[in-house]
Amino acid sequence: MDIYYYYDTLDRLEQSLFDLSVNIDVFYSLFCGAAIFMMQCGFAMLCAGSVRQKNVKNIMLKNLLDACGGALGYYAVGFGVAYEGGTFLGTSGGRFFLIDYDNYIDFFFQFTFAATAATIVAGTVAERCKMVAYLCYSLMLTGFVYPVVVHAIWNSAGFLSAFNESPFRGVGMIDFAGSGVVHMTGGATALIAAIVLGPRIGRFYDEDGNPLDKPGEFAPHSVSLQVLGTFILWFGWYGFNPGSTLFISVPGYGDVAALAAVTTTLAAAAGAVSSMFFDTLLGFLSEGEAEYDLTMAMNGCLGGLVGITAGCSTVEPWAAIIIGLIAGVVYVLASKLLVKLKIDDAVDAIPVHFFNGMWGCIATGLFASRRFVTMTYGETYSPGLFYGDGNLLLCEICGILFIIAWVTVIMGPFFIALNALGMFRVDPIEEKVGLDISHHKGAAYDLTGPAEGDVAELAEKRATAHGKSGFEDSA
Repeated sequence: MDIYYYYDTLDRLEQSLFDLSVNIDVFYSLFCGAAIFMMQCGFAMLCAGSVRQKNVKNIMLKNLLDACGGALGYYAVGFGVAYEGGTFLGTSGGRFFLIDYDNYIDFFFQFTFAATAATIVAGTVAERCKMVAYLCYSLMLTGFVYPVVVHAIWNSAGFLSAFNESPFRGVGMIDFAGSGVVHMTGGATALIAAIVLGPRIGRFYDEDGNPLDKPGEFAPHSVSLQVLGTFILWFGWYGFNPGSTLFISVPGYGDVAALAAVTTTLAAAAGAVSSMFFDTLLGFLSEGEAEYDLTMAMNGCLGGLVGITAGCSTVEPWAAIIIGLIAGVVYVLASKLLVKLKIDDAVDAIPVHFFNGMWGCIATGLFASRRFVTMTYGETYSPGLFYGDGNLLLCEICGILFIIAWVTVIMGPFFIALNALGMFRVDPIEEKVGLDISHHKGAAYDLTGPAEGDVAELAEKRATAHGKSGFEDSA
């Protein structure tokens, strides 16, 4: 009797420990997913601060609808396309509409990544894009375009996946948290949208379409909101990168998450510093004046974060600093390249996400160390080129080419069709007045002052009172 009692007690204890580990993992993913979702607020603040005052409500609404459209599109189709079986995309299974899939924390966590990819485009097409076009794009990206990329690289059935039973070149593409999958996909979509949509009036051309001698500058309406958005995004990245372990109770996963947090911090710091001082150096060489641009520092920080996202769990801390330093330079050069090509990106999302997304994938193929690749993926996986193996770098380049080709083939015709149907760009007079007034029932800020007559009456009353007081004192 006592033996059965002890066995029963051990069984219940084992089950309790198992349930506890499962619940810890659920809470971990819930917390990290919430931090990632908080990035939506960061994008909203950054975009709102970067645009002109007359377009604040419009960009804020688009950021809100990104989350809404992303949730619905990913729930209906995207989640199934991304993670059901299939060589190129998932075609059937319980993940579609969550019909027969009850791992809800998995859906929630993956949705936050999809929403992040979608919101990247909001800032690029700001101040001139129609709301209906934005809704169509958001559903298209989260429901189909982004999930196919996820399937190829993160699904164990994907042809580029490192988790495939027979991975490409024996290693597959390592993109731990999504430099390519999330940021390049969103950035490539933003680039195509900006090209098809065209620049804002006064940026490179006047109202009649004549090229300007010098690109027009549109100052951000609130630097404070820009900085706030940058810090919120940086905070959210600690859910984005360490949270991509998906579990925390498994032995060794805590070490992976801790490494990801350290490399994320170092790359962000290095990116901000290198971007600001590289821009300062270019300005000093061309104009003889040393000026320190806050926007360069903020976007350089974000560029460093994007650049480390793919390899955050596989590179040494010192390598993270190098990756961040180069990411800052990549951002500055890419930003100037867009201006040279007359591609108007209102918030510089393309240099941050597309170009540094590419750099992040390449950096992983170069700097992934053998010991951290083994710690994260296992002993059979190859390290980066600087550790004696070029297979991983080849896989990363193939992944980059696949993302560019896939997004271009699908989103190029999609945006061209929207533009041909007159659904993409607002009317020029609406753009000049501002989308808040023309589309959203008024300006974001109530700047109405008091009536001039009331001000004059108050001034007269005070003058009379002061005069009376002075007469009585002299008497």
